[in-house]
Amino acid sequence: MNTTSPLDCPSWKKLAVHADTWRTAHLAELLGADPARAKQMRAEAPGVQLDYSRQRVGALALRLLAQLATERGFAEWRAALFSGQKINTTEDRAATHTAMRSGDADAKFLALADSIRKEKRYKRIINLGTGGSDLGPRLLADAFGDGTLDVRFVANVDPVELERAIAGAEASSTLIVAVSKTFTTQETLENAKALKKLKFQNFIAVTANPNAAEQFGASQVLPMPASIGGRYSVWSAAGFSAACALGANAFGEILLGGKDIDEHYREAPMEQNVPVLMALLGAWNVNFLGSHALAVLPYAHRLRQLPAYLQQLEMESGGKGVDRAGQTVGYATSPVLFGAEGTPVQHAFMQLLHQGTPAVAVDFIDASVNETLSANVLAQADALAYGTGEADLPPHRRHAGNRPSSILKFRQFAPRDLGRLIALYEHKVFTQGVLWNLNSFDQWGVELGKQMAQNLLSRST
Repeated sequence: MNTTSPLDCPSWKKLAVHADTWRTAHLAELLGADPARAKQMRAEAPGVQLDYSRQRVGALALRLLAQLATERGFAEWRAALFSGQKINTTEDRAATHTAMRSGDADAKFLALADSIRKEKRYKRIINLGTGGSDLGPRLLADAFGDGTLDVRFVANVDPVELERAIAGAEASSTLIVAVSKTFTTQETLENAKALKKLKFQNFIAVTANPNAAEQFGASQVLPMPASIGGRYSVWSAAGFSAACALGANAFGEILLGGKDIDEHYREAPMEQNVPVLMALLGAWNVNFLGSHALAVLPYAHRLRQLPAYLQQLEMESGGKGVDRAGQTVGYATSPVLFGAEGTPVQHAFMQLLHQGTPAVAVDFIDASVNETLSANVLAQADALAYGTGEADLPPHRRHAGNRPSSILKFRQFAPRDLGRLIALYEHKVFTQGVLWNLNSFDQWGVELGKQMAQNLLSRST
């Protein structure tokens, strides 16, 4: 499989030259001159439509981007992902998260979650985990938890978060779920030890290190495959607390949604493949138009946790300066991702998106909650694209426009659609890893600071 630098690809060089023609192009002129653009620059995946007509891109750029993906060996890399090859080379592992939603998932944790919901022995569940052991389950539970159980999440070693999670709880009716692949994560173990001292005794562990969990005193261990990275693990038993909040049926729908997008990603031609197009457009903005930030704005309160989830997914996967061959890259990789739910963001940081100096691309997510939210999505996207042309406006009222955005428009937003949305971004990230020659499944950059903190703590004791 191709592990050479993308700078050596003929299409990369052609894209760099072609990008010069877009320095003076304006979206208002493009959209006004071509009424068909709004309909032509759309792609469909199960339950969702991608509208990228407001991206600063044309047919030739898209063809060159597709050629770049071909030159990078995209089809071969995609096949390797789904066939279980060891594409996570620095850890000598496959990346098997897609298998969790293809029918190969262990149903044990779903059955256990439903039995806990029915027995009503526990009034509260506290999930101890950080990073991928927190962000994914927290997103799912916040989006579709039905209130049957009081499910809370503790990610920080700051005792205030733990105190708030256990406030008013009885130890006998509280279940602690400790999620850590290695069962050595500092925050998770410190919080688990603190709960033990407070006489909380009902512990379930989700881990790939069952011996350590049993030695700690977990009454039950749910296996978490070592071949699934934390930020890709919500489909596995790492999502157990979310399954308790939603129920097995709703969690199963999320798995089916992920499978829907897996099939689309494998089968749809490149020009109609939504996650591939998202990846190509992202690389075009980052590498050729100089946009090094991406705002993800979900217009749905259910999705208020999504930007934090995607921050880890994108920046931990693509935030690297060394390629698969161990060489320092000579090009930009992951953009800085930020975001929050609309419409509150319109009264917060969108001033910068409309009139600020940084070049920021935007992903709007229209979950079709109601007409007001959908109208605001369209209005914000158009305002970014068109700007204002009135010469009599004072300077502080003018908008330059020409700021790129895409809209992911869902027909509805049920649990299955949440699974689809997460999988779209997973496959986008993997595709960009292929384009940039990165391993999307390791995260060695997070280790140094953790080791230094442990050294400092050991000196102080």
